[in-house]
Amino acid sequence: MSGSVDEIRLTGLAVTGHHGVFEQERREGQTFVVDAVLGLDTTPAARSDDLAQTVHYGELAEAIAATVAGKPYDLIETLAHKLVDVALGYQRVQWAQITVHKPQAPIPLQFADVAVTVRRSRR
Repeated sequence: MSGSVDEIRLTGLAVTGHHGVFEQERREGQTFVVDAVLGLDTTPAARSDDLAQTVHYGELAEAIAATVAGKPYDLIETLAHKLVDVALGYQRVQWAQITVHKPQAPIPLQFADVAVTVRRSRR
């Protein structure tokens, strides 16, 4: 291993979830958009051209989507922490950053986005 830390990014993954503190949010659901950045050394994968030496971003997307569509949480902070745990579950990942966007948040004003970003390193 070279000791370098590279990044794999998955951005704009849109998934319907039922997170929020209001009954209507839980009942009707809404679209959440997730950005994931994973820090890992991609050198072994690049040298071997072997998918098993990196993180399969299709599987990552499916795992994130399953979590967003799964158990509802009151706060997107909680959801972001659950998603960073999913990302750190991949053996090669040294650190992960997850941003959960809630563009349809129940705010009675015009706004572009509400988001929470969580970054954690493997301990």
